[in-house]
Amino acid sequence: MEMTATAAERIRQVAPRVVVVGDAILDRWWGGHSRRLSREAPAPVVELREAVEVPGGAGNTAANLAALGARAELVSAIGRDATGEALLAALVQAGVGTRGVLQRADRRTVSKTRIVADDQVLARVDDAPDRDVAGRPATVRALVEALIAALADADALVVSDYGAAELPEVVVEALAVAGRPSHLVVDAHDLRRWRGIGPDVVVPNAEESAKLIARPLGEGRDRRRAASEVATDLLAASGAGAVIVTLDRDGAVLLREGAPPMVTSAHPVSERFAAGAGDTFAAAIAAAAAVGVPLETAMRLAQGAADVALAHEGTSVCRGDELIRRLAHPPAALLDWTALRERIDAHRRDGRRVVFTNGCFDVLHVGHTTYLQQARDLGDVLVVGVNGDDSVRRLKGPERPLNPAVDRAGLLAALEWVDYVTVFDEDTPIDLIETLRPDVYVKGGDYSPEMLAETPVVEAYGGEVHVVDYVPDHSTTLLVDRIRSTRPTSQGVS
Repeated sequence: MEMTATAAERIRQVAPRVVVVGDAILDRWWGGHSRRLSREAPAPVVELREAVEVPGGAGNTAANLAALGARAELVSAIGRDATGEALLAALVQAGVGTRGVLQRADRRTVSKTRIVADDQVLARVDDAPDRDVAGRPATVRALVEALIAALADADALVVSDYGAAELPEVVVEALAVAGRPSHLVVDAHDLRRWRGIGPDVVVPNAEESAKLIARPLGEGRDRRRAASEVATDLLAASGAGAVIVTLDRDGAVLLREGAPPMVTSAHPVSERFAAGAGDTFAAAIAAAAAVGVPLETAMRLAQGAADVALAHEGTSVCRGDELIRRLAHPPAALLDWTALRERIDAHRRDGRRVVFTNGCFDVLHVGHTTYLQQARDLGDVLVVGVNGDDSVRRLKGPERPLNPAVDRAGLLAALEWVDYVTVFDEDTPIDLIETLRPDVYVKGGDYSPEMLAETPVVEAYGGEVHVVDYVPDHSTTLLVDRIRSTRPTSQGVS
């Protein structure tokens, strides 16, 4: 994660100019307590305690760019109304440049109001008037001129398209005059509208990807494989140089012509009060690209930024300092059994599928990382149990382990697809399994379920035992033997 943290630092140091054009929304979050039902109807009465107004839609993308350290400027048309005034104030508060935000008498500002009571979203009220101004040439012309002015010396452009009819016309006309910026990122509900401009990167979610190619991606973790299988179709239909399919709790998949798919894993949090993580992801991709960060690193950075935003309630942003801390200290944690059980119970209440595996992991090698990646694909949360030092000595001999348990656990925690690590001192993880009761227990392919003492324990509470592929010629014992057999090739060399 060190390279990704460095990329986040670079965004703050360089402060690239990134323009966002699209549909700005005012997001309202009204929260309070509910202790009774209304007399008028079987509906809860909410005693309002807090009312928060923040930029949403394209405004949230711009706010995230500013929070990450970019110089963000928004181009959008909103209404000359009280909601528009509130949105402008929220944008200024977020540090977004608003010279390109046009208040028009022929337009009403879109708002989304969520009502939350005692840890539950009760309702969302959308005030979404007709945003089609294609028949209003003065507004279209004003938007084109505002975008041309904003693009002067811009390092990147993000198109945030929530469906306004005039947006493709505005962008195409402005690019024809101002020229194409170095990086063009499109985040759109309907990517077919943008194929003609050949975006550098598009960031559809699973539903938008399915709409683009008229083919569903399936459900859950299967969407990773499905997206990879239709990479050629997604690239052709979008006209983009790269497609990043975001899959909420299942991370994201990067697709490019002639390159294997790359997958990132999301670290799960409750999503009941979270909104706008897709805006955060698009903002981070654009900011990283604008400072020359390779797309693979930018994708990891964007996944970390979305995880940070989702950890907050409401329509939130990821600040640069938060992201740097997150990337420098990955969220995988070395926990004792009691704390780990509390975390696992919380994930299970949120509907997460918990996967558990175990081993000595004395010298981490490709056999380990391959099977840990495969294990993570079987669920939403991966827990790794590490044999304690005494346990390793009993299993492997008095000369092992080569590395103490705290070091072995720390290396595992640094892997992005590992969520939690714990240490057990017994020769088998049976006691730990009975404590955690994971949904899936995973072992490497040099075992079979019948060989494992853990199998009847897991099956007794309804869990599943899964054996993943074995990577031949990769084991700690073989690696240690190879190192010990190496001899100096010349005097004084060691």
